[in-house]
Amino acid sequence: MNQQVMIPKMKRLDKSKKTFRIPWLNITIEVLCVFLIIGSTFLNLNIKHYIISSAIFSGNKLTLEDFVYEIHFIPQIPVIMFICSALGKRMSLVTVMLYILLGMFAIPIFALGGGPKYIGEFGFGYILAYIPAILMAGNILEEKYSYWNMVKATLLGVLTIHLIGVLYMLVIALIKHTGSDFITGWICAQSGLKIIYDLI
Repeated sequence: MNQQVMIPKMKRLDKSKKTFRIPWLNITIEVLCVFLIIGSTFLNLNIKHYIISSAIFSGNKLTLEDFVYEIHFIPQIPVIMFICSALGKRMSLVTVMLYILLGMFAIPIFALGGGPKYIGEFGFGYILAYIPAILMAGNILEEKYSYWNMVKATLLGVLTIHLIGVLYMLVIALIKHTGSDFITGWICAQSGLKIIYDLI
């Protein structure tokens, strides 16, 4: 007796019925992180700590205030690095690009406003530098997510942001024929001790 083995027919995939899936959870997280960046832009932390004052060599009578250093710190760069480590390279790139596009063409969400004219602002280089910083830090974190790689990614990301920010500022200063006193003051104010706070 011949028994026929019944093989079920495979359903052919209809290529015309491909659907495009929108990753709503990813989009929601990215939008929330854009709000986090905007919030950090307008959050001004007043940090005070003790220092060894150079006034001890002046011979003048010293007060406690001579040993207290005060800095106004905007935690935007640490927020960018946090987003990079939490979301990964791709999602954090989308987040930062969304932030930049919103600030350039929709809402004045940068520290000094927004719009296409913001390209001429001295500090715009720091914002643009978020993109290469995320790419480099994200590559390190994709290799292996470890404590040491987080330290390397943070160092590389923060230094990239400050380096590109200073170079961009120099280009704008040359175009605007700004004096050397302004350039020196800007570098000290934006990328002096603030690098240390960003790294911490």
